[in-house]
Amino acid sequence: MKTDFPLRKIIHVDMDAFYASVEELDNPELIGKPLAVGGNEIRGVVSAANYEARKYGVRSAMSGYLAKKNCPHLTFVKPRFARYKEISQRIRSIFFEYTDLVEPLSLDEAYLDVTTNKKGNPSATLIAREIRKRIFDEIGLRASAGISINKFIAKVASDFNKPNGQKTVNPEEVLQFLEDLEIRKFYGVGKVTAEKMYRLGIFTGKDLKENSLEFLEKNFGKGGGHYFNVVRGIHNSPVKPHRIPKSVGAERTFSENLSSEVFMLERLEHIATELEKRLKKSKIAGKTITLKIKYSDFTLQTRSKTLPYFVTDKSLILDTAKELLYQEKMENSVRLLGISLHNLNTDKKKTEAKKDSVSLQLQFEF
Repeated sequence: MKTDFPLRKIIHVDMDAFYASVEELDNPELIGKPLAVGGNEIRGVVSAANYEARKYGVRSAMSGYLAKKNCPHLTFVKPRFARYKEISQRIRSIFFEYTDLVEPLSLDEAYLDVTTNKKGNPSATLIAREIRKRIFDEIGLRASAGISINKFIAKVASDFNKPNGQKTVNPEEVLQFLEDLEIRKFYGVGKVTAEKMYRLGIFTGKDLKENSLEFLEKNFGKGGGHYFNVVRGIHNSPVKPHRIPKSVGAERTFSENLSSEVFMLERLEHIATELEKRLKKSKIAGKTITLKIKYSDFTLQTRSKTLPYFVTDKSLILDTAKELLYQEKMENSVRLLGISLHNLNTDKKKTEAKKDSVSLQLQFEF
């Protein structure tokens, strides 16, 4: 593959059914049984499901009621995020034995740039295999991996041989791989975008590639330029060891639906307190405050207000959240409330980081 953009060796490691697998690790009696983390048969939302449960259509973000309806013998367990974070840190410590260029996306997945690595191993494929083996041998969990020349392709490839597998897309295979790829498997193309692409006759990467930049920007805005580039194997985003957050938030799902605004205000105060703690711990402030409301029928609504100054103080956040709550009448009883801060003071750091970034042209075998 001849290119004018940098080729790197990127690994995307994605833990298999992470939350559920940790629960099985700590309680072997759960192994082999359909398992959902979070929610219950009465209410709540499934945070994660093991592969046995997925066979019955149980998925994350599904209501506990529907999950139980799909799988009557489903077992629910309460999430233990402190434990998941502990395991995640152990996994990351393995990553850092190979490279300092580790970009966590969440507790259960991360990018690693192993173009040059601490082991001196020229094969990203062998490094990924070794990392997966160590995670299993030392922790007892299984992981999948994707390996390629950039983050986008590595992320897509990590889904191909799940669970407990990996896929390498070598430089000379990139263009054909992307042309053959179903459009719904392009990372970042959700259900709504996929349906829009179908209506435009775009079903595969090859179909996408046949459209001009002007056509894609006309139909998909800024995303059009992204689609135009990635289908040609162009995605120059570096692995960022210290990701700058785009937003900070806190939310709560309630055991009973709330129909009184008095009770909602009480819950918002607790949420604002938690958000203030997170902001001060991260030393982050923001200007745009967003109130998230999920109704009992699972419809979602957000209301936002941008202030002329950065805030971290609970009282200012809460006052704005109250204003947003009263902005319009509630459509239904409420099952979830959340407050988040956007337009952060990290935007300047993000701009400076882009100015300081340097890309190198590399040629090598995978």
